[in-house]
Amino acid sequence: MSSEFALIRRYFTRPPRHTDLAVGDDAALIRPGPGMQLAISTDMLVAGTHFFADTDPEGLGWKTLAVNVSDIAAMGARPRWVVLAACLPAADEAWIAAFARGFFACCEAFEIDAIGGDTTRGPLNLCPTIFGEVPTGAAVTRSGARPGDDLWVSGAPGRAALGLAHLRGEVVLTPAWRDDCLAALHRPQPRVALGLALRGLATAMLDVSDGLLGDLNHILELSRVGAVVDEAALPLAALLEACGDPVRAVRACTSGGDDYELLFAAPADRRTDVADLSARLDLPLHRIGYFTDTAEALQLRGHDGRLHTVSANGYDHFGQGA
Repeated sequence: MSSEFALIRRYFTRPPRHTDLAVGDDAALIRPGPGMQLAISTDMLVAGTHFFADTDPEGLGWKTLAVNVSDIAAMGARPRWVVLAACLPAADEAWIAAFARGFFACCEAFEIDAIGGDTTRGPLNLCPTIFGEVPTGAAVTRSGARPGDDLWVSGAPGRAALGLAHLRGEVVLTPAWRDDCLAALHRPQPRVALGLALRGLATAMLDVSDGLLGDLNHILELSRVGAVVDEAALPLAALLEACGDPVRAVRACTSGGDDYELLFAAPADRRTDVADLSARLDLPLHRIGYFTDTAEALQLRGHDGRLHTVSANGYDHFGQGA
């Protein structure tokens, strides 16, 4: 059986791109570019909580990094470095090799250096810490939304939730959409290019990981604003085609997790700029509402035009999800 250090050398050591000292010493040495701030995030994935124990390890390797890349994208930053702490139940080299393929495929896709970490034996638990760069003062935070700003979301949030419901036997997806929804669940695509392009345009931003309405509440809280979400403007077409159930489609879009799309505020007079950005990136961007001056009040406008107060806290590991 291979030792811990042999496994690290064999599967988790790659030549670095922009790192002074990477894997092999007591600590890595990195040097941010001139005029740059570091954006740092960590996001743990635990078997049985975030993924099924029998999840394909290569897809899991991709997702383990991708969900952290998404946090960096949501700040308008560029991902640069990652360290990975992994608790593994056994030194299963076939599983580790497949996981490493997926993990480093994501590294390659976003030009990230894996610069260290740790392994130990125990229940399957994966915890990357990612570092990105953003010009000093240019990061897009959750606290800048203003009354009158538009509310936008990228892509088609809810597909991952439908993929999970399909795996649980709660819904039967149409063949044309089944693979797409499962890919959204297992191999999310962080919106790095969009996050970078929204610097100087978005006034507030986050990634949708715990449900659109629940995550929106974080912007409302930190920006001290309210919001109205227009149900008729939600991007439901793909979800309806996938599951054929309007109620489930709305629930997946508004409270399903694991989407890793970007939810952002932008001034109403910049709509043309957002539309141009959508065309340039070939990525749908949907204007789904607007921000108000009623602090932390979230309302949903139904198809009948009536406003309904929404209480949506998103997924909570220690409480009741939305």
